[in-house]
Amino acid sequence: MLANDAPLPVLTPETTPFWTGGEDGALMIARCSACTRYVHPPQPICPHCLSREIAPVRVSGRGTVASFTVNHQRWLPDMRVPFVIALIELEEQPDIRITTNLVNQPIEAAAIGQRVRVLFERHEDIWLPLFEPDGETGE
Repeated sequence: MLANDAPLPVLTPETTPFWTGGEDGALMIARCSACTRYVHPPQPICPHCLSREIAPVRVSGRGTVASFTVNHQRWLPDMRVPFVIALIELEEQPDIRITTNLVNQPIEAAAIGQRVRVLFERHEDIWLPLFEPDGETGE
């Protein structure tokens, strides 16, 4: 399913919950308990209030395509092209966005404003969050 065979991310204390939460089907995003804002990418200090009270929490895994591009360039020898690279805005907070791949639909079906949901693809100990069309209307 993954559009390429790029190197896997390095796990750090701050990023491990994000990259491994998929094992339990959970998209884990860091959240500041002082100001309640989500922080992504995860970091040890809240950029909004400077608190160190940051902890990963499970989010819905639903969002909207804020932007996307279709990659046609074969950057690695075994890379499968074309594929969609999308910027997904999570429904929990407008400025929390994840860069990922949009999958399980034709390339030409990608659209800004499209509702999507997370799914995970396992690679070793990493569970990559990918997004696919969300069939729910949200009503």
